[in-house]
Amino acid sequence: MAEKRIELLRPFTLLAINNKVIELADALIDGGPLPKKAARDAAHIALAAVHGMHFLLTWNCTHIANAQMFPKMREICQAHAFNCPVICTPGELLVK
Repeated sequence: MAEKRIELLRPFTLLAINNKVIELADALIDGGPLPKKAARDAAHIALAAVHGMHFLLTWNCTHIANAQMFPKMREICQAHAFNCPVICTPGELLVK
């Protein structure tokens, strides 16, 4: 199954990790709502914001799709001149 998932993702471009992504991810932890143990989660949010993604879909409701943390995440993204993507679960995106 893992190979099938990888094959389905091949046509998609990988977002590059650059200094802006690293700086924003650090800010989401250092001055933000995310704990140090959520460094990968901070990187996902930073990648989406820096690369101008409109949506970030995730099943991770602990640190990423967390309504209590979102206002601070948005504030930090804006302070670094990025728009925070809409963060939601796939199910939330499909709700009309």
